[in-house]
Amino acid sequence: MSETSGGTFVGMPAFPEAARAAVGDATLRATLRHATHTIRDKRARAVAELDDWAELRQAGKEIKDRTLRHLDEHLLRLEEAVTAAGGTVHWAADAAEANRIVTDLVRATGETEVVKVKSMATQEIGLNEHLEAEGIAAYETDLAELIVQLGDDRPSHILVPAIHRNRAEIRDIFREKMGSWGRPAPEGLSDTPAELAEAARLHLREKFLRAKVGISGANFMVAETGTLVVVESEGNGRMCLTLPETLISVVGVEKVVPAWRDLEVFLQTLPRSSTAERMNPYTSMWTGTSDDDGPSAFHLVLLDNGRTDALADEVGRQALRCIRCSACLNVCPVYERAGGHAYGSVYPGPIGAILTPQLRGTVSEVDASLPYASSLCGACYEVCPVAIDIPEVLVHLRERVAAEGGKGHRLERAAIRASSWVLDHPTVLAAGERIASATRALHPKRLPGPGARQWSAHRDLPELPAESFRDWWRKNRR
Repeated sequence: MSETSGGTFVGMPAFPEAARAAVGDATLRATLRHATHTIRDKRARAVAELDDWAELRQAGKEIKDRTLRHLDEHLLRLEEAVTAAGGTVHWAADAAEANRIVTDLVRATGETEVVKVKSMATQEIGLNEHLEAEGIAAYETDLAELIVQLGDDRPSHILVPAIHRNRAEIRDIFREKMGSWGRPAPEGLSDTPAELAEAARLHLREKFLRAKVGISGANFMVAETGTLVVVESEGNGRMCLTLPETLISVVGVEKVVPAWRDLEVFLQTLPRSSTAERMNPYTSMWTGTSDDDGPSAFHLVLLDNGRTDALADEVGRQALRCIRCSACLNVCPVYERAGGHAYGSVYPGPIGAILTPQLRGTVSEVDASLPYASSLCGACYEVCPVAIDIPEVLVHLRERVAAEGGKGHRLERAAIRASSWVLDHPTVLAAGERIASATRALHPKRLPGPGARQWSAHRDLPELPAESFRDWWRKNRR
């Protein structure tokens, strides 16, 4: 699926239209419900084990807020530490610049293929598609990302990108597509998890052993030491980070933390909120290069791509606290029914509804619709390990979208102005109430007009009483 340089999936409709199609898919809804409820229940048990969870949550919030207030200082300190440790730092203002930098670095090695650790940042900028256009094959090595790539699909969840696929579908994808990407699937492959995982392991092993260039993101960057951190559950990340001769990491500037001790908080809250584990099976950390182990060349690409614009918004900037745990997706009633593809972004769910419009703006129809992709129930805020008040930011962004205009919002403002005038004139209001009551037999069950029809498609208009409250009071309460 191709993307624009800003990350919008080409041809994606606005959220309401995309969600309507997803809601009608009974198989997708059943798959999403089972997966999200399973993950959320496991997370709740893991979090309940910690008596100081509320304190950890508050500490994570405060660390992130302090870091964002002095982000420039921490990034310069990070650059200095990475350089001193033998790495090279590159600054990318947007997706196009980041893609150009990575492409040039890969070309300089003379290689035409790379292996990749799961990375939201590289998905955001459309790196795989860009490398392919430049004749460089990028192989995803995370199991779920592999499924998405082989199926020519799009990720639909932050933690489990192939959450919308069931085991039978995955088996069919492996049988049909693995051979064209490398080692084919074993004969007679079934849909049991063990066999599917073994097929992926055999397919990927030859790529790990052959690759000379690895590309990653990072969960955290420590400014104090220049250390990058990747947490994962499968071991593929460890292979990509240690075996290649050249490692290129593309990381959003908001992922920096000031000091090593700050990791103490996040390495407790992230695994419990994401995979419901006490700690991640693989926590890989690297600082520059070493003559004895790991890649001999390390490049860090620091990605802005709209982040400083979000940072300038005092309400919206809290979205930059996000540590990509995906807990908000698993409790969201809208995501559970609509799935991740409806959001038209690599960041789905509640966090995507506030992060994507800030990174990309609200010019496109899909981006302008995302702040409305929520019931504002607040479940996302309750589970967020860094206390992002997603409902607050959603309302804030809705105000921004409304202020920017558009046909629907112009009509809404006109209706509000007309209603205000009527409410300021009691005689007019009383006359309107009498007319409405007298003609109630003629009132439709549904509202006319495209926008109004959407609102009333699944709800009846309330039936007006035979007389207004004013008239009733005048008769009965003299």
